[in-house]
Amino acid sequence: MNRLFDAVKGDPIELAVLLAAFYGLRRSEVVGLKWDAIDFKNKTITIQHTVIETSVEGKLIIVEKDRTKNKSSHRSLPLVAAFEELLLRIKKQQEQDRYLYKDSYCTDYLDYIYLDKLGHRIKPGYIMQLFPIVLSRHNLRRIRYHDLRHSCASLLLANGVSMKEIQAWLGHSDFSTTANIYAHLDVSTKITSAHAMSECLQL
Repeated sequence: MNRLFDAVKGDPIELAVLLAAFYGLRRSEVVGLKWDAIDFKNKTITIQHTVIETSVEGKLIIVEKDRTKNKSSHRSLPLVAAFEELLLRIKKQQEQDRYLYKDSYCTDYLDYIYLDKLGHRIKPGYIMQLFPIVLSRHNLRRIRYHDLRHSCASLLLANGVSMKEIQAWLGHSDFSTTANIYAHLDVSTKITSAHAMSECLQL
């Protein structure tokens, strides 16, 4: 996993990879993350808004929802120091981009976190297109972007976190979903802690 973190450092897909691998966020949750979901004072990140692509009469459209996949998907997670630093860096970069590009900068998505240089919100499909390219470019094993969510669960389970807690962390609607997916994982592999995970990101 460290090789992947090193590969995406500074790349436009960095935020998407880290949010999926550490927090287990779905693609729609990554793209839909807003600044008001980040509580820097109480050190929490709340998953409450999603952005998805869907086809309507053969045309691909973007749908924004002030709700998650299910009730359980609406969740608050601890904002670890490494991610707080990354988010503050992103906020500063966005301010610089807005000043640099002036009238060319899109102001429609100022409340969103995951934007490109010109202020346009990153589309869900962009992540799916870029992720395999990044893997190939760095000679990394080909995996699906969604597999990062599974990696998150694997690390939590190996670290002694219970299935019930993993259910809450990933936002699964019921316990059986979590148990059916992750019951086969090897719990003998130990890592230091979830906070040690954030340190190894070396953001």
